[in-house]
Amino acid sequence: MTTIKVFLADDHSVLRAGLVALLSAEEDIEVVGQASDGIECVNMAKVLRPDIILMDVNMPSCGGLEALGQLREDLPATKILMLTMHDDVGYLRRVLAAGGSGYVLKQAASEELLSAIRTVSDGGVFIHPHHAQLLAVDSPETASGDDVGSDTELLRRYESLSEREAEVFRLVALGHTNSEIAELTFVSVKTVETYKARLLKKLGVESRAALVRAALELRILK
Repeated sequence: MTTIKVFLADDHSVLRAGLVALLSAEEDIEVVGQASDGIECVNMAKVLRPDIILMDVNMPSCGGLEALGQLREDLPATKILMLTMHDDVGYLRRVLAAGGSGYVLKQAASEELLSAIRTVSDGGVFIHPHHAQLLAVDSPETASGDDVGSDTELLRRYESLSEREAEVFRLVALGHTNSEIAELTFVSVKTVETYKARLLKKLGVESRAALVRAALELRILK
């Protein structure tokens, strides 16, 4: 069994202690370090190289969104899962635009947090269905990072996808893991990974977060 190495970054020590207790009880998750602000998180994560960083959006000195940009440069293989009190779709857009892999509310059930960690570890992007619906009906803000192109160009790229590629595209954008997509589409996990690589190339993007933004612009998350 592969162990998911998780690093925690939050300025509330009581919350961190609760998260450590929750995560340490799982056989497939190991908490490898903790930080109380973004600067400390960046410095420690570069040494520890965790699989996933669970990080608060708002922290003193250097907030989560600011640290996220630096972490994407320094640790491109590490997935970033943001933790926040704000049930605000605007924050989710900013997280995805900056290269984050998901967004979990602090008041969410423990099962949802564990599901988010495993989804991200398996190569997915975690978006709660409620947030996916809000994103689908709202016009997304202009995002930095991967450029998904003009509406006309993006639509042209989307129409070049095969039926199966379009199906995998939607499932990826909804946050399903590779294993879940394989089960839903009756193919192997390796085949799913091949489809995802094709999607990135055909849509002209370089990250899963950019795939999600493209899906939002095309309004296929329904």
